[in-house]
Amino acid sequence: MAINNTESKVEQLLKEPIENLGYRLYDVEYEKQGKEFHLIIYIEKESGVDLLDCEKVTDLINPILDQADPIKEQYFLEVSSSGVEKKLRKPKHFEAQIGNKIEVNLFTKLNNEKCFVGVLKEANEEEIVIEHNNENVKINLNQISSAKSIFEW
Repeated sequence: MAINNTESKVEQLLKEPIENLGYRLYDVEYEKQGKEFHLIIYIEKESGVDLLDCEKVTDLINPILDQADPIKEQYFLEVSSSGVEKKLRKPKHFEAQIGNKIEVNLFTKLNNEKCFVGVLKEANEEEIVIEHNNENVKINLNQISSAKSIFEW
């Protein structure tokens, strides 16, 4: 779940312009998929994000990224909604989900388990507390391989 330096640079570069356009920058992911690199910008707005919103943000940020050139290798740019079930990668993502159901997967077992599903009770810069099987489990953020909010239909 480590946030890399490229992601931080791009987030700092794009946060204000995206907010000025009326959206929230939820997250930035820079990852290798197969042989290709992908820069994924996740956005949000109160009424939800549609394809037109993604196009508007893409048109806004393309020239900013071209001019600043924060990524040296060739990559594919994607702009997407943060989704109904949001990836949780940063302390602020977890803090926003306190009181909600989440799923957390760990790199190694904790209490003989690698997957925890339950209500998030607490979150800070270093750890979370999740109620899992009627028990509060404390998990350090650096133990988490992936996490997401759970939307109950």
